[in-house]
Amino acid sequence: MTISFRSLLAATVLAGTALSAAPAFAQDETGDVTVSANVALTTDYRFRGVSLSGGDPAIQGGVDVAHSSGFYVGTWASSLEEDLGYGSMELDVYGGWTGALTETISADVGVLYYAYPNDSGCNCDYWEPYASLTGAVGPAEVTVGVAYAPDQSSLGDQDNLYIYSDLGFSIPETPVSFSAHLGYTDGYLTFTDDGKAFDWSVGASVGFKGLELGVAYVGVEGPSIDGLTDDAIVGTLSASF
Repeated sequence: MTISFRSLLAATVLAGTALSAAPAFAQDETGDVTVSANVALTTDYRFRGVSLSGGDPAIQGGVDVAHSSGFYVGTWASSLEEDLGYGSMELDVYGGWTGALTETISADVGVLYYAYPNDSGCNCDYWEPYASLTGAVGPAEVTVGVAYAPDQSSLGDQDNLYIYSDLGFSIPETPVSFSAHLGYTDGYLTFTDDGKAFDWSVGASVGFKGLELGVAYVGVEGPSIDGLTDDAIVGTLSASF
């Protein structure tokens, strides 16, 4: 049986936790423009609960350019499992706006394009608008968001809706932080019979001078396939500059 890469994505998160929140901008500033970059090594590239690296390690990285007005553009890439038939790399390109709506709530809206430049001719590229709100709830930061991929040929001429919530908080005066994620997919990008699936993760990380070491437990609803949709503990070492 041939497993559709798009169906694997369905069991789904930006960020991987790849890309589900506004990019963090810092570092090289030129007037109103800020440029930042990031690089990571993860034990398993999990996107919305599903492994896109076949349960193997992946190398990832990206560059973001932001304007003081809140508008931004960026790109992010990750190595993939070639045996899925969609090449060895995912390349994401995105743009949008992020900014404060009130003293405690900020918004992020944009469009993300998923590209597979060295695929085997599967026409897998697709685009997905997204929006989220982030606010403080006591000592925690809570994000609720939605991503909607409209009908496209790469999605079997169907659409896909993804709704998620992220929770994060840090221990005061320490580099330690904790996070939790819950997502829900309804549409083409699922790995279940009814086209609906939950995914979840809980994790912790420690940061030091631009480096961050994190570990997370990741799971997704649906058939358990070793190295693809089975629950996994994922470790990631990342750096931003």
